[in-house]
Amino acid sequence: MKTAVNFRTINQLAIPATISGIAEPILSITDTAIVGNIPVDGLESLAAAGIVGSFLSMLIWVLGQTRSAISAIISQYLGAGKLDQVRDLPAQAIFLNILLSIVLLLSTIFVVEEIFSLFEATGKILEYCVSYYSIRVWGFPLTLFTFAVFGIFRGLQNTYYPMIIALIGAVLNIILDFIFVYGIEDIVPAMYLEGAAWASLISQAVMAVLVFILLIKKTKISLRLIFPFNKEIKRLIIMSLNLFVRALALNTALILAVREATALGDKYIGAHTIAINLWLFAAFFIDGYGAAGNSMGGKLLGAKNYKGLWKLAKKIITYGLLISLLLMLAGFIFYRPIGHIFSNEPIVLETFYGIFFIVILGLPMNTLAFVFDGLFKGLGEMKYLRNVLLSATFLGFVPALYLGKYLGWGFYAIWIAFVVWMAIRGFSLVWKFRKKFKPLLGNM
Repeated sequence: MKTAVNFRTINQLAIPATISGIAEPILSITDTAIVGNIPVDGLESLAAAGIVGSFLSMLIWVLGQTRSAISAIISQYLGAGKLDQVRDLPAQAIFLNILLSIVLLLSTIFVVEEIFSLFEATGKILEYCVSYYSIRVWGFPLTLFTFAVFGIFRGLQNTYYPMIIALIGAVLNIILDFIFVYGIEDIVPAMYLEGAAWASLISQAVMAVLVFILLIKKTKISLRLIFPFNKEIKRLIIMSLNLFVRALALNTALILAVREATALGDKYIGAHTIAINLWLFAAFFIDGYGAAGNSMGGKLLGAKNYKGLWKLAKKIITYGLLISLLLMLAGFIFYRPIGHIFSNEPIVLETFYGIFFIVILGLPMNTLAFVFDGLFKGLGEMKYLRNVLLSATFLGFVPALYLGKYLGWGFYAIWIAFVVWMAIRGFSLVWKFRKKFKPLLGNM
């Protein structure tokens, strides 16, 4: 069946994907906002939550790349009308992914203090990092499982079920945050930062159980492990490895930013934690159209419908840019109230307000990168995505960061480096797409 490329079909995928995508940053933002207002050691708790959150995001993004590989292969086989040939692939991919995540979990849990010392965390901040991470890390395999199943649904052109699960997880996390962090008199003791960790862990467990039930009940995809391996497992592993390297490069930039902000002082890592959470929130908000491109792009490529693919790219970037402009407008209108959501520390807020305009002005540039990034994943162009991130990080972000530091730009250097990073990513993807697919339009 031919895939229609119009406002309705794109938004049927993009809107649920947007709601689903912002669930993870909402979890982090909720922790940040609630932890930042803890009456005891609020600044130290906020810094620890930011450092641990960045490290956990790195682990999840590095190992969670199987989701995109599964989605790409399933959507391409769906477009070609050959879905039966890959029904056993998801279970094999998830098995390998979860096995790797458990190995990584066990290898980090015994050296937690050494890990966060590398982030320049010391004293009370380091102590809070260790206690927070020691609880939250157990949700790591659960999140990877949930992400992988989300990839299966996305490949099947279904972003509705992931949206439902993500909403349940986000709402549950917010409720549990208030209960565990601040406590309920004579019923639940206030656990402060550790309470936020328990809230996240329980929410991740509930999401994993629910997504498993939906996959079994609502699709024909089995999670029963069958050998020998599917013929596409090799391509999936190569895709995942390329995305693995890409994610390492991506997280190099994010971790260097956290490290430099921490080295500047407590108020800077507090402000950076707020800014990066808002940056990620906007990223996942815009990424809904990247998810639509991921799902539909793979299916159109499988059907060899290049005109439809070109039309899809034009529409999703237009819609994505409109969303980014609305986010920019909201950012400037609520410039100061937004900061007060996350912290009541005047010194942190003033530091944050000093760079928030850079975060806002960079949104259209981010849109190019995020939307085409999702589209390229659906097309299976993982090698090119890898090379773009390596170039953007080591030839763009890192030189810009340390040049800015050398010139004495301080906190501004970090966020100017982010702008350079995203510009390289966005324009490289647009150039490649035009070069590869525009000549194919004449063959239709």
